[in-house]
Amino acid sequence: MIVEELAGNVVKTNFEAFDSHTIAQAKNRLIDIVGCLIGGAHGGGCRELMDLVKEWGGNKEATILVHGGKAPAGNVAMLNSIMARSFDYGVITPYIGDRPVWAHIAETNVPTALTVAEWQRASGQELLTALILGDDLTTRIAAASTRSISPGWDTPGTVNKFGAVAIAGKLMGLNEHQITQAFGIVLNQLAGSFQPIQDAAHAFKLAQGLAARDGIIAAELAGKGWTGGKDPLLGRYGYFALYCKEHDPAVLTRDLGKAFYGDCTFKPYPCCRFVHSTIDCALDLIRAHEINPDDISGINIDVAPMHYDSPLNQPFELGDFPQANAIFSLRYHVANVLVRKGVKLEHLTEEFIRDPAVGALARKVSVTGNTPPDKIEASEVTVRLKDGRELKAYEECARGNALKKPLTREDIIAKFRDNVAFSKTVSHGNAEKALDMLHNIEQVKDIGALIKLLVA
Repeated sequence: MIVEELAGNVVKTNFEAFDSHTIAQAKNRLIDIVGCLIGGAHGGGCRELMDLVKEWGGNKEATILVHGGKAPAGNVAMLNSIMARSFDYGVITPYIGDRPVWAHIAETNVPTALTVAEWQRASGQELLTALILGDDLTTRIAAASTRSISPGWDTPGTVNKFGAVAIAGKLMGLNEHQITQAFGIVLNQLAGSFQPIQDAAHAFKLAQGLAARDGIIAAELAGKGWTGGKDPLLGRYGYFALYCKEHDPAVLTRDLGKAFYGDCTFKPYPCCRFVHSTIDCALDLIRAHEINPDDISGINIDVAPMHYDSPLNQPFELGDFPQANAIFSLRYHVANVLVRKGVKLEHLTEEFIRDPAVGALARKVSVTGNTPPDKIEASEVTVRLKDGRELKAYEECARGNALKKPLTREDIIAKFRDNVAFSKTVSHGNAEKALDMLHNIEQVKDIGALIKLLVA
């Protein structure tokens, strides 16, 4: 069965199988997500979840990053993952050839790898190996899911759980049979909905963290002898039967053990990726023109129909969790850029989100869905001025696109440092030492040395 082949690949593949590009990209994902985790440590709901994890108690297996304290690995990985997703800033979207695979993998897999590696006293090379294999497996399952039964399934709560199993199983030293059983066990834990994004709720990031926790629990159960469904991917009631109208199983094993895939679309801005081209357009306009927000009579954003008919196109109104209202709002982000002449993490804090000047301008924004449906990253922004002029900017794809406009390694490092500076938690000195260690992670003998640097 294919699931056994995938489990065998996880067990048998070692660090020597990876080429320099694969290793460099995995290191970039580590740097990016560790930075986002530090930056998101005080994101909405994180303190409350941390308090709950500490109330639950249990074995002190792994460290809650930034805040400190120890708890069972599954609970720690969940919290660390949710902190990493706080501002929706982490690297996403792997590519297989020139095909994007729409997924949010790294914000689950990197915290899972860090947590389990600390718990198991693994080396940096062992962590990197598990991470690359988990990212690859998750990408393959996401890519094979060619047509979902419902557009409302959120993949962090489905495909990510298989990747978390692979990472935990590899670092825990499970054999092929045990990892196969763990895949079968985690099948009963799959879930994830876009409804919390629609409703701007804290729970939009919960599936990201539950994937980390549930993958570890499934690996633990398999290690104790539990069994799961024999074919959790292609069985009669397996993942593809339950979640996909169409699927392409050939993707699961094509070049398996030879090509390794993972998130490679590094975000330059802290928000939903499909808002980024609109931000780029707004930035283009302020660079080309002197625009006084008081002179604006109206703004139109034109996007692909899928975004017009999505939570991104809701009126900008603040609910119980303003961060989520802003993160997933086309209107907020174009107004924010035109008022503040840039994009910073601070702009996703409640003080800035509630700025009346930005809110007033956001209410002048209309959205249309006339961009060709296949141009799903494209956006055009038109600013209408009170003197009758119209200023336009168009971007076919946003900065950060892995094929056309990739961020450089220097950009990723600068983003890491911006997250650290914004967070005001981990010291500058320790952050720089951690950054150097992440650059050379394969030389680290015990990942615990890195973890100590990532606590304030």
